[in-house]
Amino acid sequence: MYIDFSLAVIYAFWFGILTAISPCPMATNIAAISFVSRKIDNPLKVLFEGVLYTAGRAIAYTALGVLIAFSLLNTPYLAFFLQKYMNMFLGPLLIIVGMVLLELISINPFGGELTQKLHEKFKLMGSLGTFLLGMLFALSFCPTSAALFFGSLLPLTVKFNSSIALPLVYGIATGLPVLIFAGVIAVGVNKLARIYEKVTSFERKARLFTGIVFIAVGVYYTLTIIFGVNFYQ
Repeated sequence: MYIDFSLAVIYAFWFGILTAISPCPMATNIAAISFVSRKIDNPLKVLFEGVLYTAGRAIAYTALGVLIAFSLLNTPYLAFFLQKYMNMFLGPLLIIVGMVLLELISINPFGGELTQKLHEKFKLMGSLGTFLLGMLFALSFCPTSAALFFGSLLPLTVKFNSSIALPLVYGIATGLPVLIFAGVIAVGVNKLARIYEKVTSFERKARLFTGIVFIAVGVYYTLTIIFGVNFYQ
């Protein structure tokens, strides 16, 4: 199954959206919404802070992607190993990610008390705090975001040697809800509640659909690449 770079960008954006609307990342985004809306009397300021938060997330994911991809691709033996055997790992990896999305297995989330303490400190730092909060929440991986970033986005990053573009697209997508909700907050809280209900309903369906697709594709890769099954005979 061949994937060109334009399709990889679409995948990166979709993984970011799915991350953003999953329960744990959505909870941090809601916390961010309350953070950026502290100046609700100035709608433009709220939107600006939403942009800063999204930029913080995007830069954090990009920096992490650059660091990991550079380390992998610039270690000769490891780079050779990945180029030779990456497709063999891809099938089982997709199956595991799909099982996480379907909540068949669970990964211990990162973050916790330290994240909350930093959150409180950032409140005192104004716009810079909003930017740093975006970076903090981006790196506070939950099961779904960890599976999507490390299990789905990074393999694409390595495959296309795109340590900046794909993580950047992913990061921007993870912050979109804050931008959207920041605009809605300026209009009215009631509309915010209705949109949140719709997003929550969509998240369940999107996560289940993506999980099933991941498992199906993972099984296909496993059978064809590892076991040599030919479905076209």
